[in-house]
Amino acid sequence: MFDPDSAARAAELDKNRAGYLYGPSLIGNSSFFLTGQLGDQLVQSEVDLWNQDAAPVRAAIQAEATPVLQSVGVAGGLKDLSGYERLYENQWKTANPDGVDPGILTNYTQDLLFSMERLSNNPFPIKRLHPQNDTLPFEIEDDIVQNLTTVSLASLHAAGRLFVVDHSYQANYAGIEGRFTAACTAYFFIDPVSGDLLPLAIKTNVGSDLIYTPLDADQDWLLAKIMFNVNDLFHGQILHLANSHAVAEIVHEAALRTMSAKHPVRAYLDNIMYQAYAIRPVGSQILFNPGGLFDHNFALSNVAVKQFVADFYPTVAGPFQANYLQRSLVDRGLINCSYGPDLAHFPFAEDAGTIVEALRAFATSFVHAYYPNDHDLSQDGELQSWVSEASSAAKVIDFPASPLIYRETLIDILTHLAYLTGVNHHTLNSATPSASSGVLPFHPMALYQPIPTAKGVESVLPYLPNLSASINQTTLLLGFIRPQLFNSARDLENMFDNSGFLAGASAVVKRAASSLQDRLMSISQMIQARSFDANGLSQGMPFLWRNLDPSRLPFFLSV
Repeated sequence: MFDPDSAARAAELDKNRAGYLYGPSLIGNSSFFLTGQLGDQLVQSEVDLWNQDAAPVRAAIQAEATPVLQSVGVAGGLKDLSGYERLYENQWKTANPDGVDPGILTNYTQDLLFSMERLSNNPFPIKRLHPQNDTLPFEIEDDIVQNLTTVSLASLHAAGRLFVVDHSYQANYAGIEGRFTAACTAYFFIDPVSGDLLPLAIKTNVGSDLIYTPLDADQDWLLAKIMFNVNDLFHGQILHLANSHAVAEIVHEAALRTMSAKHPVRAYLDNIMYQAYAIRPVGSQILFNPGGLFDHNFALSNVAVKQFVADFYPTVAGPFQANYLQRSLVDRGLINCSYGPDLAHFPFAEDAGTIVEALRAFATSFVHAYYPNDHDLSQDGELQSWVSEASSAAKVIDFPASPLIYRETLIDILTHLAYLTGVNHHTLNSATPSASSGVLPFHPMALYQPIPTAKGVESVLPYLPNLSASINQTTLLLGFIRPQLFNSARDLENMFDNSGFLAGASAVVKRAASSLQDRLMSISQMIQARSFDANGLSQGMPFLWRNLDPSRLPFFLSV
């Protein structure tokens, strides 16, 4: 980018390279964490801002926790499953003003709710089994499969109707004494009759390695789904750390070292990375430290967290281009599948896809405003240095190759980073655990009895957290919400429509930011207008999933 004061700009770049350094990763071995004189100053500034936002949230939780504990106790405690509803109904009005997604507390025993959570609350581990390229993780007796699906397991596989979520890796992770977890692998299938995605079987992969199906007794099958959810909640919370946080940070770190703060692409990145460098330091100090909040609540320990990050960052969470939204969904056979039928409903793809289309339209206008043709990219030394730095010194996995030749590639990069900070992160974190994915009794962080060695449990209740542990889980997850940002200048609708970012921007970029805001507001209105249809469903699910409402999402990596 042309700068009339080239000497001052060169001096700034030298200062940036000397002051922003790559330090050791935090919370497991993922990307470098920012250090150096300038880096440390930025981190401290971000931590201070984060603490300012966290303070009213903590105050609200503290003010409401004791009354909730007392009211649930007076009402009879948690003597049956319905008692868990008292933890949420008409509670936490300040800490969680939107409450729990309708249907989560009333319809959690429905198999359709369990299966559709795989396509909404945590859509990242599910994949369709390819008829030729994927072998079956485990076998099920044909008469059971026939009874449930009208066809054999081999037929489901051959027809591209069989899906899997595999959390068996958790069997090798360090746990917490007195808490228990399985390491479930689950099959799901597109029903040949209804077309719905439904659960077929859950294998525990620990102890007696039992395989549960919907034909089992109600309490056995409910416990199997709860065991799976313990694994899935761990997966979702730590994947978001290794995917959205670690990836967005390291790409931005490379930009800090190679671009002037005056560069428009640097300004784009600085804008969406607001408060980003607070999360891993704060998490290291209070959440993932030995004996910290994670150890106090989950079945798996802080050691397991760091092992997950080390395992998943280089293979699943860290690759940059492989996690582009559309590419990831196609690669896992979830959309545009050539070897199986379409999913009848895919709430995450519907909502995230619509938002990403809007983000991409803005990124396109932004890039075209500064680079009228592809050749202009080659003339921008800072831009090219950033791309080279990202894939070399910064060690960003699967980053587009240097030199950057096509504007479309830059649009891809910028769109993906906005998706990571404004959509991907909040799908798993922010308000989602308190709205649905971490709501009791169906989604505990741990079990409190050993995994059964035989079927025939009389009740799932002894496996669930008691009142004190339930309050601990609930308050931990409430801390991820930022209700003061709802409908604010820092929600996703205003990601680029702010005076700081738009200062000095061209009329084209300002119009694009306004257009993005309009599109995101329309998406918000659409999501808020959702209701149940005549069959008690919304987006094919027996609960109202509103977790990607742009007016309720911070535009940044908030927690």
